[in-house]
Amino acid sequence: MKEIRDAAQASRMSKSASSDSTPLVLDVDDFKGDFSFDDLFGNLVTELLPSYLDKEVDSSEGHGSIVGIDSQSNGHMRAPSNAGKLLSSPLFPEVDALLSLFKNSSTQLVEQKRQVDAKLSNLTKEVAVQDLKHRKTLAELEKGVDGLFGSFARLDSRISSVGHTAAKIGDHLQSADTQRESASQTIELIKYLMEFNRSPGDLTALSPLFTDDNRVAEAASIAQKLRSFADEDIGRQKTTVSSAVGNATSNKGLEVAITNLQEYCNELENRLLARFDVATQKRNLTTMGEYAKILSQFNRGTSAMQHYVGLRPMFDVEVMNADAKLVLGEEGAQPSPSNVANGLSSMFKEIADTVRKEAATIAAVFPSPKDVMSILVQRVLEDRVPKLLEKLLQKPSLVNPPPMEEGGLVLYLRLLAVAYEKTQEFAKDLRSVGCGDLDVEGLTESLFLPHKDIYIECEQAALKQLYKAKMDELRSESQLSSESSGTIGRSKGASIILSNPEISVTVVTQFVRWNEEAMSRCSLFSLQPATLAASVKPVFACLLDQVSQYITGGLERAREGLTEAAALREKHLLGTSVSRRVAAAAASAAENAAAAGESSFRSFMVAVQCCGSSVAILQQYFVNSISRLLLPVDGAHAASSEEMATAMSRAESVACKGLQQCIETVMAEVERLLSTEQKATDYRSPDDGIIPDHRPTSACACAVAYLSRVLESAFTGLEGLNKQAFLTELGNRLHKGLLNHWQKFTFNPSGGLRLKRDITEYGEFVRSFNAPQVDEKFEQLGIIANVFIVAPESLGPLFEGTPSIKKDAQRFIQLRDDYKNAKLASRLSSLWN
Repeated sequence: MKEIRDAAQASRMSKSASSDSTPLVLDVDDFKGDFSFDDLFGNLVTELLPSYLDKEVDSSEGHGSIVGIDSQSNGHMRAPSNAGKLLSSPLFPEVDALLSLFKNSSTQLVEQKRQVDAKLSNLTKEVAVQDLKHRKTLAELEKGVDGLFGSFARLDSRISSVGHTAAKIGDHLQSADTQRESASQTIELIKYLMEFNRSPGDLTALSPLFTDDNRVAEAASIAQKLRSFADEDIGRQKTTVSSAVGNATSNKGLEVAITNLQEYCNELENRLLARFDVATQKRNLTTMGEYAKILSQFNRGTSAMQHYVGLRPMFDVEVMNADAKLVLGEEGAQPSPSNVANGLSSMFKEIADTVRKEAATIAAVFPSPKDVMSILVQRVLEDRVPKLLEKLLQKPSLVNPPPMEEGGLVLYLRLLAVAYEKTQEFAKDLRSVGCGDLDVEGLTESLFLPHKDIYIECEQAALKQLYKAKMDELRSESQLSSESSGTIGRSKGASIILSNPEISVTVVTQFVRWNEEAMSRCSLFSLQPATLAASVKPVFACLLDQVSQYITGGLERAREGLTEAAALREKHLLGTSVSRRVAAAAASAAENAAAAGESSFRSFMVAVQCCGSSVAILQQYFVNSISRLLLPVDGAHAASSEEMATAMSRAESVACKGLQQCIETVMAEVERLLSTEQKATDYRSPDDGIIPDHRPTSACACAVAYLSRVLESAFTGLEGLNKQAFLTELGNRLHKGLLNHWQKFTFNPSGGLRLKRDITEYGEFVRSFNAPQVDEKFEQLGIIANVFIVAPESLGPLFEGTPSIKKDAQRFIQLRDDYKNAKLASRLSSLWN
């Protein structure tokens, strides 16, 4: 199309190439489509510009050269100087033609614009008119559609009304047909009912329907309908107050019919049950199913179901006796939980397999197999299982429990747990086989309700029985050990120590194991968190009581040795005015008492160590096991934790008293060693001035050796704060005892050096206590000992930097051998003031 328009434009413009040609005519169509102004302009001037170029070429060839054109700003060309002829003619002669052409084109374009605007205005008006018409047409169509929808709605309502009427008519017709059918059946039933309404017990004149063995199914159906019909009539008569004789006669007649019907139904049901039994013995499932279907019309087949279940061999007496022998073993033998568990597993597996086989038969025979399975499983859980449990679980007496030789209460509890767990598993197996709507779990729980009612009391009594038996066993072992080691005839203190059993971590561990076993039974019997917490608390309280009694008793028995050793020391204390023979005997007795005290000390430290280990075992058991059971219930965990702290506080109190006695025992022996081994010449040597002896005194060496030996058990037996408190107290007592001991002697300078050496020995030993307070006191003792070494005039400056020890220094200065001769009291009066 573009090529055609360009050709047309070229044709029109060629006609106007000269001033003599007709003007150029522009058409509106030229501006449609892919319009290009460059193309339009080119087509306008194409005819004029080529003629000009041709003239320029001809002019240049006439002069023998091509004139170069240099564009100027005024639109004219500048020629060379030798082209004088050209300067007199116009340089661009087609300008006038082009101006004329452009003016003509501009005029036509303006005219075309006016025409286009006019045409556009006309089209706009026509569009507005057509749009108005279109809107009117749409409004009319909408009114027509609304009317059409209204017609359809009325038509639908009419159709619905007609359909509803037709449905009512159909219902009436159906109801009428049903009434007609019911009336026809009622008439037929009345005819049959009259056959039973002759005289009581007269069943000889019945229709062949009721006597033909091939029509027993139909006879059973008719008989049940007759019974229902008669029962309804009797019910209506009873609710209607009537004194008419006819009514009384009618009632009497229906009662005769009902009696005869009941007798016939019973006879027919028994006959069908007998045939059902014959088919059962022959395993003829088809015949069994036919008779079961007929029997289902009698009381919904309950009699047939119960009859079938009751005749199962699994409920025979011989089978139940075999169950008891399998689970309990030989008669008179004591059953063990493991054997009982194996026996129950075997028995319940055999019952489950039998029930599974019966389920297949029941599904093939009975029209309501779920009901039959419900009766079968109920019979198993109410007959076979309870009879075995009665023989297995005999509820014990808590007042007179069975002795431990016969297993005690714990055997009953273990058997109860095994039976409960295995029965629960058996119930799940029965549920998987199928048991209808029977609540198997509830029925299983009911089997153990008599035992669960006293379960917690049994657990507590069993734990107490186990504890008592264990304590009797430990006492017997201790007694046998004492007798075999030849303690009879020894000193009373040593005999007491050996005849009492020590605390054993193994025994406490056994207590915990008993409790763990009881907790496992609590978790088995109590599924709800609140119920479980209520069971756990008293059982855990039993463990607390057992551990508390055991370790408290062990600590008390260990304290008895300390008390006895103290009594022995007091018994052999002598005055100063005794004979040498008596003193020697007393010294020997004192050494025996010291040996008993040292042995008692070690025994008590071992007891304390075992006590700490036992408490740690108890705490670990509480954290790992008991907390998990009590945390779901608010307050239960905190209450049990407080009970544990209270129970352990009793043992802690006894331990504190015993540790104090240990300190008394150690200090008593230290004082004895110092008093017997320390000589006056140790600190006041007559050879004062010669080379001093840098060894500790024999009394110091003996005391340190004793302390090192006896405290070895304290270092291993005590831990943490208990150890720190004990050693700190012992260090303070040792410091005090040494001060009092040294007050008995007089010191010269060489004796002061020996004292300083002793203090150093004591200080090095107590440094192992890791008690800064004690270390500081012995360091001060080393400073105070200098009062025996320095000259009198140097005593004043000695304590200028340590005013806290002036009081002890004053007491020590008075022990100098030159205290009176040097008149130190008057010299140092200003220092003390």
